[in-house]
Amino acid sequence: MKITFRYDKEYQTFEGFGASGAWWAQEVGGWDHIDPLSGRPVRDRISQLLYDKTEGIGLRTYRYNLGAGSKESGKGKFQNPLRRAECFETAPGVYDFNKDKNAVYLLRQAVKDGADEVVFFVNSPLERLTKNGLAHCSKAFRDNLPKESDKAFAAYVLDVTEHFVGEGLPIRYISPINEPLWKWTGAQEGCHYSPRSAARVMKVFADEMAKRPALDGVRLSGLENGDIRWFNRSYTRALMRFKSVRERIDSVDVHSYFLNPVDLPFLRRTDYLKRYRRWLNRRYPGLAVKMSEWTHMQGGRDKGMDSALVMAKTMFEDISLLNVTSWQHWIAVSEVDYCDGLIYINLDDKTFEMTKRYYATGNFSKYIPCGAVRFDVRPDDKDVMALGFQKDSRITLILINETDEPKEWQAPENAVQIVTSETDELARQPIENGKAIIKPKSVNTFIFERESI
Repeated sequence: MKITFRYDKEYQTFEGFGASGAWWAQEVGGWDHIDPLSGRPVRDRISQLLYDKTEGIGLRTYRYNLGAGSKESGKGKFQNPLRRAECFETAPGVYDFNKDKNAVYLLRQAVKDGADEVVFFVNSPLERLTKNGLAHCSKAFRDNLPKESDKAFAAYVLDVTEHFVGEGLPIRYISPINEPLWKWTGAQEGCHYSPRSAARVMKVFADEMAKRPALDGVRLSGLENGDIRWFNRSYTRALMRFKSVRERIDSVDVHSYFLNPVDLPFLRRTDYLKRYRRWLNRRYPGLAVKMSEWTHMQGGRDKGMDSALVMAKTMFEDISLLNVTSWQHWIAVSEVDYCDGLIYINLDDKTFEMTKRYYATGNFSKYIPCGAVRFDVRPDDKDVMALGFQKDSRITLILINETDEPKEWQAPENAVQIVTSETDELARQPIENGKAIIKPKSVNTFIFERESI
């Protein structure tokens, strides 16, 4: 296999990878028993595995779920208690920052371990502010936040943000709206917004943030639409509608789900990515895109390479076709019988299990430095997916082989190869006589100096 490198053909500057603490941090944050392998408290070890650059995979972004208070009230339709979330309010304008202590513990620990970007994201406004007094909607696809509650909603989120900024936590973004498209009638906290109402809420947030000098370093993000196919243009227009919002954002954030996929010409996931990118380039040239949530939407716990390759292919497509500058998992840790999370936990004995998704993510997050620029790289073998990044003279090359056959590449002198496969987990693989073997069903990272090729 030959690979053509076009260093002069550059694309986006990449910022990093991340994941959210929603639904698991409020549980795992209380696990202070000792992990026998590391000798550290289990909660600290899980944070280290995710955010430490040396002992873990070096995720950069921690997404903290700012809850609506459904856990305290017990109201609403939630089959899984971990889908409920606490809030910090005890009365309007009165806060107890000892609440949500387990999740806050892991927020702080992630920052200690290396996360240098925190996003506060909201699934639903506080229950007392919604139309039905619940953290989810009563009627499908109907807004649940009355206009007269907009400023109180913003005040709560900004008060909480100011508190944690005052602690020195690197809160870079506030995302007040999450997946506004969906009906949100139960099972988890959520709130539907039409594009018009979403634009209204974002304007209130932007205007109120401008009054708070302590938040000068905090940006808005959104609107985090929930399917790459539907209404991305509508919600992007809503995000960009008001000047004060445009001045407070530096990207449009989207989710990369492709639910109920149809494999027909012009209806493939990649076609939607390409069309949305072309539209953005025409309508909002220079506007960056961040992929702020994705998980493999499949039942059952898959800890192997099949799911890891689905994930790696999605990352490749989003980075190479949509030109995203950041890529983030929905959740870092999962307790359910579902194909999500990078680490599985077992609630009965409070243990955890690793997945190949974790290690394959590390092939990206551990080795692509923040600020690296993606450049054009093309293998002559169409079965191999390739991404190239350069920062200073250092090159990071990602090669993904989905097939059952090994591939061979004449690697540059002094190149280092790191492999995740059926038999490897971020393992350094020797390159003999300059011939690098790309194993079947593997994700590979190569690191070398530009001058050596």
